[in-house]
Amino acid sequence: MEKKKFIIAISRQYGAGGRAVGKALAEELGVHFYDEEILKITSETSAIGEQYFRLADEKAGNNLLYKIFDSIRPEIKEPKVGDRMTSPDNLFRFQAKIIKEIAERESCIIAGRAANYVLKEAGIDDVISIYVYADMKRKIERIMDLESTDAVTAEKHVRKIDRERTEFYKYYTGLDWNDMQNYDLCINSSDIEYPQIARIIKDYMHTRGYDI
Repeated sequence: MEKKKFIIAISRQYGAGGRAVGKALAEELGVHFYDEEILKITSETSAIGEQYFRLADEKAGNNLLYKIFDSIRPEIKEPKVGDRMTSPDNLFRFQAKIIKEIAERESCIIAGRAANYVLKEAGIDDVISIYVYADMKRKIERIMDLESTDAVTAEKHVRKIDRERTEFYKYYTGLDWNDMQNYDLCINSSDIEYPQIARIIKDYMHTRGYDI
């Protein structure tokens, strides 16, 4: 009997270890883990330089109406080819298209990039939405270690990246990135090792009926 396909969409605060958790879980489950790899794939399929996608990666677009009014947001439709091919909204559409194609093709784990929302809007089932967060103190410690920097610089970086991710999610989805009601499972990684978090997610998948 063929195993039920799954897509795990991980939203993660900066320094909470979501990427490390995703990689550990992907290795255990024998599936692909997509994070920055999505930028490379999108660049190759769209013939747009990867640097454009990196500059816009998980950052809000520049349409003021979408920023001011919660009730309107960019449509997730087919990307356009033409004058505004590299606009932030169009780059997001290219990226959303790749995320949908990957999810339709294989079981996988996708980090960030509003994947949970993109897949829900596309009507793709079997998506498990995870939110990994941590105490500020613990995030600062991890970024100090990761970037070999001091506490003040690490905290500035954590706050900047988390603010950008919050604004990005709000801009494209109209939802609050930090609202735990938007996720199936929320995990505080402050005092838990990454392999343990991976096991927690696996246990949750079992309760959802996945044979893994």
